[in-house]
Amino acid sequence: MRLSCDGWRWTRVAVILALSCPSAGKLQADVAESQRDEVHHLLEFVRDSHCSVERNGTRYAGKDAYSHIMKKYDYFRDRIETSEDFIELSATKSTMSNQYYRVFCDGIPPMRTKDWLLEELNEFRKP
Repeated sequence: MRLSCDGWRWTRVAVILALSCPSAGKLQADVAESQRDEVHHLLEFVRDSHCSVERNGTRYAGKDAYSHIMKKYDYFRDRIETSEDFIELSATKSTMSNQYYRVFCDGIPPMRTKDWLLEELNEFRKP
């Protein structure tokens, strides 16, 4: 079967769009429905905290840390199945330098964001 010029043109447009938009044509996975509230809670917890998050030696306010974690969440969404996966892939360490993120809050010693968020997740899960 031979494609007409118009058919060929549309095929080329579809291929170009697919290549320029890597997520096109693939379903975007996410955490299980039952854990979506947990992830949203953790994101809000970071955003609304009065703590700063250190990434690669620079401290960021909660809102800026939230924005960065959201970007990583969107990037890794197809690999995230649980709230713990979300923490590990989006809020634990730099994918560039491999340095752990740390959180600085008044009244407590600095700690890794992973530990901070796992503690909050456990509190959120309590009945």
